[in-house]
Amino acid sequence: MYIKEIEAFRAVMLAGSTGKAARLLSVSQPAVSQAIRKLEALAGLRLFDRIGGRLQPTQEARALMTEVDKLFVGYEAIEHRIRSLRMFGLGRLSIASYPALGIAFVGRAIAAFAPQTRDVRMSLQVGSSKEVYQLVSAGLVDFGLMNDEVAVQNVEHSDFSTLSGVIAMSPEHPLRSRRVIRLEDLASDAFIDMNPEDLGRARLEAALSERGLTLHRAIETPLSATACEMALAGVGLALVNPIAALDLIPRGLVIRRLEVAINARTLLVMRPGRPISTNGQAFLKYLRLQLQSETQRVNKLLDGQFS
Repeated sequence: MYIKEIEAFRAVMLAGSTGKAARLLSVSQPAVSQAIRKLEALAGLRLFDRIGGRLQPTQEARALMTEVDKLFVGYEAIEHRIRSLRMFGLGRLSIASYPALGIAFVGRAIAAFAPQTRDVRMSLQVGSSKEVYQLVSAGLVDFGLMNDEVAVQNVEHSDFSTLSGVIAMSPEHPLRSRRVIRLEDLASDAFIDMNPEDLGRARLEAALSERGLTLHRAIETPLSATACEMALAGVGLALVNPIAALDLIPRGLVIRRLEVAINARTLLVMRPGRPISTNGQAFLKYLRLQLQSETQRVNKLLDGQFS
């Protein structure tokens, strides 16, 4: 493979000219032009039209760039791994989580795990379930937590948690006096809904449809944390992951059970054939302990026993 020539080709495609590409690569402009001519000769393709002293990519060049980008994604992953090993050695634990658990829950588990006392450097990336799946599939993290709205193929997975969603509202909301919220109650007020691809939303819509009910949607959002903030501010009611609601309870957010169980399922995903390290296994225990503790706290809140 002609790495130097392909690197020059990619730089020209990204920068738009041989001069800018040369500065990007820290080489001379003639060196870039020579690399492009060599690649065209070796490939037997015309990759650029020379018009008015400028290079215009041909259709062949654009098609080749698609494959070159895929190649460089792999190189960048290798460079990232090399930097990590150089900086942290093997005592590194990298995880990814979708926002419902990643924004605060995983951080609390990390605090309990105390990586600084174990000589372990940790990395936490928070993104959509699709992004978590991609990171795990590419081997860029040790394991991930994601909801079940994304199909899991080519990764190992198991259930991490299944929690019933709760109804979040402001402390002034008239429904706060109810121990259990009915589906009819949801249809009587403004509702803060998840995005259409959210499975919890689909499950709720199915339950409402069975009773001939519809929601009065005030706004849509992909994040339970954002829905909780808006519910606290009085925008409307929201069906949220109970763990995501915990941080807002001290600020006055009220949560109540829904009469129908709308489950939020979290998956633990790992790359096949890649056993979780000793540090990873130890941290998983802390994640499960944190889940048990916070689930108990949620239940006490819902039963009115928490103080």
